[in-house]
Amino acid sequence: MSLYQDFKPSIFFLAKFIGLYVVLNILYGFYLDASKGEADIMTKWVTEQTASVIDLYEDKIATGPKDDLKSIFIFKESQAILSVYEGCNGLNVMVIFVSFLIAYGKIGTRMLWFIPLGLLVIHFFNILRILLLFHVTISMPDFLYFSHKYLFTAFIYIGVLGMWALWIFKVNEK
Repeated sequence: MSLYQDFKPSIFFLAKFIGLYVVLNILYGFYLDASKGEADIMTKWVTEQTASVIDLYEDKIATGPKDDLKSIFIFKESQAILSVYEGCNGLNVMVIFVSFLIAYGKIGTRMLWFIPLGLLVIHFFNILRILLLFHVTISMPDFLYFSHKYLFTAFIYIGVLGMWALWIFKVNEK
């Protein structure tokens, strides 16, 4: 057997994953360009949902555009606490998740229910991540960079890895 034959499934998976990832990211770029210099709809939606959760236990929580218009602030008592930019809307993580699932398995009924479920889980993880960043900004501002760049990014990707493992070892194998 040739080396190519040994690695054919892996090469095919990587080609499908990279191809889907590139196509979906190009579509994501068009989506962002359609926002015409403002924060995109998903960023607004995620920010407003996060603010609504915070508003359940904090007073005077609001959202509003940042001066650059591509970000949305979460305010507490009229003071800007956290700026949510388009990269924080979770769509890029969702692109990676969907690309992996489609590249890994056959499109069937299991995938058709697992993808929306996974997207919903990612969305909830992302809202929780932004909520935690809000509180880090207030209580430990020196820890914000580390929390945003590493800790909570790892948090959301560990959730995605867990869903991939669930897909590979439980849902897809049946």
